[in-house]
Parts: sequence; C-alpha cells; structure tokens
Amino acid sequence: MSEQTKGTVFVQTTLKVLGGKWKILILWHLKDRARRFSELKRSMPEITEKMLIQQLRELEKDAIVNRNVYSDVPPKVEYSFTDYGRSLEPVLSALCNWGEEHFKRLNR
Repeated sequence: MSEQTKGTVFVQTTLKVLGGKWKILILWHLKDRARRFSELKRSMPEITEKMLIQQLRELEKDAIVNRNVYSDVPPKVEYSFTDYGRSLEPVLSALCNWGEEHFKRLNR
C-alpha cells in the first residue's frame, strides 16, 4: 500500500469517528471538564436533543467519551473524555488555532 493510500485510509478512519457537524464541537465543550447533557445542549442551542444523543452515543461507542450515570434523584448523567479520548486534545487545539487564523484572514 502506498503512503498516499495509507494516508487516505487513515483520514477516512478519522472522519468516521469525528466527522459530521457536531462531534468536534461536542468534544470541544468536554475538553476541560465533565458536563451534564443539559449543559451540552445549552452550549449548542442549534443542535436537536435527538442529534446530541446520537452523537454522544457514537462517541461513546468509539471509546472517545464516557457516560457516567449517578444514582441521584433525579438521575444525573455526565459525559467526559476517556483516557483514549484525551489523545484528541492536541487535534482540537490545532483545529481551534487554525480556525482563529482563518477567521482573522476572512475579517481583515
């Protein structure tokens, strides 16, 4: 397999996990601390509840996000990075930095 082909396969693998409109933004909101579902929903008012649930489930299935259920009344559910998910922090920072530079470029 050529280096070009390997690269394509690896990028496609990454996009299967992080692709879509919301996953990177969800991870951005989880990078500093665990958050409850309602906190995530408030921080992204444009996302539907159904879509947020779906995206969190996919991130959980891919071992990026933990779902912690506490037996409080009412029940409390928090989402946080797994140790493996934390390996994405430099990627999120790089995306943020690129976005900042691009934003400045567009708004000169």
